[in-house]
Amino acid sequence: MDKNTVKTSFGKYVNVMNLENLAVPIQEMDRYTKKYSFESYLHFMIYAHLNEIDSLRALEDALINKNLQAQLGFETLSVSQLSRKHRAIDSDVLAAIFAELSMRIKGKSGPTKFGKPLYLIDSSTITLNKDQFPWASFRTTKSGVKLHLRLVFMDDNHQFPDQAVITPALEHDNNQLDILMDEKDVMYVFDRGYMDFERFDELCREGYTFLTRIKKNTVVTEVEACPVEDSPRIKSDRVVRLGSFQKMMDAEMRVIEVWDTKHNLLRLTTNDMETPAETLAEMYRNRWQIELFFRWIKQHVTIKRFFSFDEEAAQNQIYIALITFCLLVLHSQETQSKLSPLKVARRLKALIWQSCQEWKEALRSVP
Repeated sequence: MDKNTVKTSFGKYVNVMNLENLAVPIQEMDRYTKKYSFESYLHFMIYAHLNEIDSLRALEDALINKNLQAQLGFETLSVSQLSRKHRAIDSDVLAAIFAELSMRIKGKSGPTKFGKPLYLIDSSTITLNKDQFPWASFRTTKSGVKLHLRLVFMDDNHQFPDQAVITPALEHDNNQLDILMDEKDVMYVFDRGYMDFERFDELCREGYTFLTRIKKNTVVTEVEACPVEDSPRIKSDRVVRLGSFQKMMDAEMRVIEVWDTKHNLLRLTTNDMETPAETLAEMYRNRWQIELFFRWIKQHVTIKRFFSFDEEAAQNQIYIALITFCLLVLHSQETQSKLSPLKVARRLKALIWQSCQEWKEALRSVP
């Protein structure tokens, strides 16, 4: 790899990754490699995500670009070589790179909108062809993989993923809560698909604070009515016990009835007895940010079509998509940019082989 390529915008973008702590597994993967090293693979796949390249043949054709050749350190590569490498990469290494980038983003983050971070939890299914992906079958005619994600919400313009689990689509969301809920002194926000009274009792006993929505048919037994704030959005605020007599929670919860922007009545529940109801309603409103993230990642990187049909290769492609996004956020932080990740990516693509200084200046300028 040409040392001068780091001076380009793309070189600067990818070379902030710290691979030193992963030297041993990377060396093992590169043991029999002549030119297509792990680092070259990682850079090439990030390039594919940025440019929304959706097939290995299209990726092979992209190598006619001399600047890309200089960045990767070789001039040609066959589709079969690309495919073999993609299937041979250990997804745990990519997961570790994603985790390291997320920790750096978190370390550079400033004060949060609500005084403590919101950890938004949800999942999204990527539908696949059943004949090509039989290992991920979940319906009669379909296969799919599910991305279980935790998104850290700091403020309206600052969110980033920091935990991810990739499973076949059949996996129930609740099975991943133990992995996605591993920090205290934060507020976890998730939708009613994670509702489980027994699990909620465990979370209360273990000291986790969470906010979610309850189903319309959930049985609620009032313990105490709380004063309702002077707000047109809040209808009621009560301390309650959730569940029927046979399956009632041990812990007392709080249920807040709130009108959304379409004047639908939502019932939110939390074990946070101190935060004002209006603030809790605003916290839950921000849960929409994780839906926007899933929409972004499906529209602006390559995960709707996979380069290989293997389970490991599918995980690799999703982890690199998350890495691609985290790199955009990290560079935004370092340049104190006010641009959205989409605009950061667009300006990177426009200046991809220009001087990295030009890209830095473009990130600081607001249209």
